This record gives sequence, C-alpha cells and structure tokens, in this order.
Amino acid sequence: MIDDIIKDAEHRMEKSLSALETAFKKIRTGRAHPSILDTVMVPYYGAETPLSQLANITVEDGRCLVVVPWERPLISEVERSIMKADLGLNPTNNGESIRVPMPALTEETRREYTKQAKAEAENARVAVRNIRRDANGDFKDLLKEKMISEDEQRRAEDRIQKLTDKYIAAVDSSYGVKEADLLSM
Repeated sequence: MIDDIIKDAEHRMEKSLSALETAFKKIRTGRAHPSILDTVMVPYYGAETPLSQLANITVEDGRCLVVVPWERPLISEVERSIMKADLGLNPTNNGESIRVPMPALTEETRREYTKQAKAEAENARVAVRNIRRDANGDFKDLLKEKMISEDEQRRAEDRIQKLTDKYIAAVDSSYGVKEADLLSM
C-alpha cells in the first residue's frame, strides 16, 4: 500500500520533470535547434498534426533551420503555423522549403527568457511539493484508518521526502543548464 503511493508519487514527479523539459524547449536560445519547432501544430486533412510528422527539420547553420515538408502543397500551411506558434520566428518560403532564421538575442531578451525559465522551474518545484503533500496526506489517512502504524507513516514520509529532494535537485540541475545556455553568447 505504501509502496503503491510512493510509486504513484514518483511517476507524477517524473511527469512534472518531463513537463518542465517541454516548457524549456519552447524557450529559444540564440542557436537553431529543431526542438524549437516541437510545439508547432499544422492543420493536415482536418487534424492538427505536429510539424515533425509532416516535414524534415534540419539545421542549416548555427542560426537557421530549414523545414522541408514531405508534401509540397503543405508549404504555405507550415509557414502560417510557424508564424502562429508565437515563437518570435519569421519563416521565409522559397517554394520548396522554408527557412527559419533565428534572430540574435539581445541581452535584454536573454534576461527575459531567463526569468521565464526560472518561473517554469519554480512551477515544477511547486508541482513536486504538491505531490509530496498529497502522498503525505494519503499516509495520514492510512494511519487514521489504522492500516499502518505511526512508525510506518514516519518511514514512508521520509522516503517521500528523499524522493522529493531528488526531483527538486533534478529541476534545479535542468534549470542551471538552461540558464547557462540562455546566457552564453
């Protein structure tokens, strides 16, 4: 019973960490990387489809992505979707492919993106702590129902705390990497 609660908490904490990584991908750095376009959805035969499933995305040089749709009629839709994605990118269409130049980041925009990354990291920390709170509440409920002893509750809470510390450290590490990436020239 205790192990089930801990496994569920760990699974939910893992999801919080992966959600943070997804949020960090949306925050662009000065370098071109195909993952910047991971969130772009393109209308394809009536369904919103991820761009990566409809086109080949490559890095032409350090500051430019090239998107080559597998079906030529999709070029204008892909271009429109990249603009609508609100990533601060301005794609250009040459008829066969779409070039997406990465604008150079000013010091001010780097600071803004760093603040945004810090806020995302804090949201992830709060999510992990909320999961800990939920698990500890479950342990208290089990104690009230006399399904576990106080010692078992205390040991379970210690295990959840160690798990929480592990995931908070992972969030901090991930944020440190993103911050260094954003602030590097």
